[in-house]
Amino acid sequence: MNNYLIPANSKKSMLIFGVFTQTDLIIAGVGLLLTIILALVLDISNIVMAIIALVPLGIAALLVMPVPNYHNVRVILGEIWEFYTTRQSFVWKGWCFLDGEDNKK
Repeated sequence: MNNYLIPANSKKSMLIFGVFTQTDLIIAGVGLLLTIILALVLDISNIVMAIIALVPLGIAALLVMPVPNYHNVRVILGEIWEFYTTRQSFVWKGWCFLDGEDNKK
């Protein structure tokens, strides 16, 4: 018998560094770039301004942070958004396991 077992991490080879997609790296790069620009523009000797300068990097890091059972927080937020914005339809087929089309065999 030819039974092939697909390893659980087979999709990791399609990711950059085994963790990130291109979109994740773009989000992290934009957050880092905005943080650098804000650090250069704002007076970061003041603690409040330093925190404000670090906000874009913090948000980007939270979005691309890996989460178990999902790819990252950005994917979870997308799934939640899709669940609440699309119309949910639940089809009840009665008490039998098979519907009428499958019983015609």
